[in-house]
Amino acid sequence: MAKDSAIEWTHHTFNPWWGCTKVSPGCKNCYAQTFAHRVGRDLWGPRVARLFFGDAHWREPLKWNAEATSAGARRRVFCASMADVFENRSELISLRERLWKLITATPALDWLLLTKRPERVLKCVPWRDLWPANVWVGVTAENQHWAQERIPLLLELPAAVRFLSCEPLLGPLDLSPWLKGARRVDWVIAGGESGHKARPMNPEWARMIRNQCLSAHVPFHFKQWGHWRPDDLAAAPTRKRVEVEGAKGRVITLVRLGKHAAGRDLDGKTWDELPLRYRGMAKA
Repeated sequence: MAKDSAIEWTHHTFNPWWGCTKVSPGCKNCYAQTFAHRVGRDLWGPRVARLFFGDAHWREPLKWNAEATSAGARRRVFCASMADVFENRSELISLRERLWKLITATPALDWLLLTKRPERVLKCVPWRDLWPANVWVGVTAENQHWAQERIPLLLELPAAVRFLSCEPLLGPLDLSPWLKGARRVDWVIAGGESGHKARPMNPEWARMIRNQCLSAHVPFHFKQWGHWRPDDLAAAPTRKRVEVEGAKGRVITLVRLGKHAAGRDLDGKTWDELPLRYRGMAKA
């Protein structure tokens, strides 16, 4: 959990527990598992116990809600950065029920529930046709296969905001079928992979998503290049480089700089767009 999170697209993070099981290629170099290992915790896999927290932990979002209410502002809460709220484990049922009550008790917080298990959402939430106005639901779409598997399920959900996290972006994506019509994606986040084993992201994959969003008037957020970025910063010749193929056979050279040095500008601009309209309500 973190107030004033370092994650660019949220204000705070809240984890009802730590731990998960990998389900798709985007999970291969899971940053959350790496962080857990760094602090001496083995929490990944179907037979491994999850890490739970006490009442003080669960009271923190109530404080955030009071602060937001006092400021007359809304705050976004990413839930959960170290888990998947919809993982199918019996010992998580009571914690999810506690989470739903917490969400209801914090109307000044917009809860961003990001999952790789959209098929389980309706089995887990207590709401049917009328959801709380402060619930956003997103799915990870790291390549075209998983976009096609997950996005249609996402669009069946009557959440206030439905969003995509195309991170780590592992291939070109055509999102255009889901960026139009009455039931469409409201917000798209994209970014490359970070960490020592990070897989390079072709810059043209990020541009494709940005251009699709611009064309459909869907807000776009470019989170990061990750460990690799185009070799346009006069990086030292000792830095490792790889080549990827661009349009019309053009060769693009990427350099390994690390997340912070690589930055998050795309074609000279920082893309921090957010949803401005939410079905059934207006927010700032």
